[in-house]
Amino acid sequence: MSQEMQGKICLVTGATLGIGKETALGLARKGAHVVIVGRDEARTRETVAWIEREAGGARVDFLVADLSSQAEVRRLAEEFKRRYARLDVLLNNAGAIFTQRELTVDGIERTWALDHLAEFLLTELLLDRLEASAPSRIVNVASAAHTTGTMDFDNLQGERKYSGLGAYSRAKLANILFTFALARRLAGKGVTANCLHPGVVATGFGQNTPGFVKTLFRLLRPFLITPDKGAATSIYLAASPDVANVTGKYFAKCKPIASSKLSTDVAVQERLWEVSVRQTAARPQVALAG
Repeated sequence: MSQEMQGKICLVTGATLGIGKETALGLARKGAHVVIVGRDEARTRETVAWIEREAGGARVDFLVADLSSQAEVRRLAEEFKRRYARLDVLLNNAGAIFTQRELTVDGIERTWALDHLAEFLLTELLLDRLEASAPSRIVNVASAAHTTGTMDFDNLQGERKYSGLGAYSRAKLANILFTFALARRLAGKGVTANCLHPGVVATGFGQNTPGFVKTLFRLLRPFLITPDKGAATSIYLAASPDVANVTGKYFAKCKPIASSKLSTDVAVQERLWEVSVRQTAARPQVALAG
C-alpha cells in the first residue's frame, strides 16, 4: 500500500460492486481513508471487509443510504459531517438503469432521481466541507451514453414518453452539464470538479432490470473491460497530482476528451441547475460570480 493519499478522506457512492468497489479499493491502496456508501448494509459491510483484506492496513468505513430518496441523501450528508471533519474527494459513482418507469418515495422517476438528482443534492450538501478541506476534488462518473441523450425539459422524467436507455442517457448528460456548471461556480475556491466515461465495463450493471437491457448486457459481457480497468480514470481524477488544478473537464482513459456539443451549452447547463435546485429544494452554497 502506497502513502500518496495518506491523510485524505474520500467518500465513494455506489461502492459495493463494479467500478465503485474497485475505485474504493484503488484509493485505499493509495493510503486514503475511504468511506463507502451502499444501499444494503450487509453487502456494504462485506465490501469493507473485502477492501481491508485486499489493501492490508487500509482504513475503510461505510455509510448506508438509499440515494433515490432525498431524505436519505440529506441524512447521509449530515451523518458524514458529524463523523468526519474533512472531505478531500467526493466521488459520485452511484447509478442504475431501469427499463420500466418507476417513481421514488419523492414522486420522481427513479433513474433521474438516483443518477442525477442524488449527485446534485449530495454535492451541494457537502460543498462546505469540501471547501474547508481545499484543495479538494469532486469526481462524477458519467458515460459515453450521454452523446445520445437529450435534455427535453418538458419530459425530463419520462412523463410523456419513457424508455430505459433514453432515461439513462439523459441522466448521464445531466451529470456532465452539472459538472461543467459546478466547475464555474467553484473557480478560485480550491475545489475541482471533473467527470468521466469509465468505459463499457463488465459489472452487475443492468442486472436489476428485466427484458432487453439485461439481455443486451449479458450478450456484450465477453467484450467488456474489467471493473478494475473501468475504475482507472476515477482513481486518476481523485488522486493524480497531474490533474490537481484541472477542472471542468470530461475524461476517458485518463485523458481529457470532448463531450457532446449539447453538454457544453452554457444555457442548458444553467437551466438544468435551476431545475435541479427546484426538484431537490436545495439551498445552493455556490453561485456564479458577478
